[in-house]
Amino acid sequence: MNITSFVQRASLVLTLLAAPLAMANPQVVPAPPQLAAKSYVLMDAASGNILVENNADERLPPASLTKLMTAYIATLEIRNGKIGEQDLVTISEHAWRTGGAASGGSTMFLPVNSQATVDDLLHGIIIQSGNDASIAIAEYIAGSEDAFADMMNATAERLGMKNSHFVNATGLPHPEHYSSAHDMAILARAIINEDAEHYAIYSQKEFLWNNIKQPNRNLLLWRDRTVDGLKTGHTSEAGFCLVASAVRDGSRMITSIFGTDSEQARAAETQKLLTYGFRFFESRTFYQKGAELAQATVWKGTAHQVKAGLAEDLTLTMPKGQLEKLQASMTLNPQLIAPIQQGDVIGKVEVKLGDEVVRSTDLVALESVEEGGLLRRLWDSIRMFFFGLFN
Repeated sequence: MNITSFVQRASLVLTLLAAPLAMANPQVVPAPPQLAAKSYVLMDAASGNILVENNADERLPPASLTKLMTAYIATLEIRNGKIGEQDLVTISEHAWRTGGAASGGSTMFLPVNSQATVDDLLHGIIIQSGNDASIAIAEYIAGSEDAFADMMNATAERLGMKNSHFVNATGLPHPEHYSSAHDMAILARAIINEDAEHYAIYSQKEFLWNNIKQPNRNLLLWRDRTVDGLKTGHTSEAGFCLVASAVRDGSRMITSIFGTDSEQARAAETQKLLTYGFRFFESRTFYQKGAELAQATVWKGTAHQVKAGLAEDLTLTMPKGQLEKLQASMTLNPQLIAPIQQGDVIGKVEVKLGDEVVRSTDLVALESVEEGGLLRRLWDSIRMFFFGLFN
């Protein structure tokens, strides 16, 4: 990365890569595969960019994909110290009756009034897709499944899941319980990025509890060693669904597929998306969150300059061969007046491919600058007057 100029108005241009173009003739990206599914999404995990989509925001029954949210909230509560992995949870009659074997759904086979640790329940939710485990942990966290559903909806709103509404912790059918392929990809990305330790559970092929061993229903864990999660779902209303993720050559892709017609089909259609994504796209993080990219002049402050950077990583996903052609222009506000708070927007970065802007993001102050004394403010007022005359 080279800063090629920094003029008085604080405008600069930098090349994202100093190396020459690696591909003079970038490969042609063919049309994406058409899948036998109601809706689907292919997302680059690093950037969050959607590479392929079909009916991505259609509200559909998510079946047991719901348990991704149940597990996400449980791990969040663990990380926040509100519950412990070795806490003992008593299995209520509601959890046993609604989520047990008698209900006909997937179950961890938890006896009524028995106890299980939070860690065991979490494994039972993720690997065995236990309805009983999901209700038990929901009741332990929120007191009731209804109250837990309120937490699910608040979390969905925070994550930007605009087409999701939850009424239970399991995904059992309900007319007001729905999500979308796009929303589930957003949730999967949060699970992967926020908690690597607990995400490792999603790659486990089986779980033994109370002498009952059950396999993970994600067939791709056996077929593709690059796949390390996430979750399957199935009801007669929802069809066969799968949210999956894989890592190849340091890049991670996320797929979300709703409404295929069999267990085999959801695995095969997911594999098509993953193959397409890894074959024709690449991503790269050009600037890290919090890294100093420039220093901006500050007027009337206790300091003459403030460090500028990004509030989030600048990661881009493009067809292979295009990343090397990107250039970024960075413009800083030439009249920054103290006080300035850390995080204040003080400029902008635009990334272009030729004349097309492919990403625009804010530059922010990486530190605070307090207001200067009276003499400093008066002197800078005079300087700013003459600066304005000549610029």
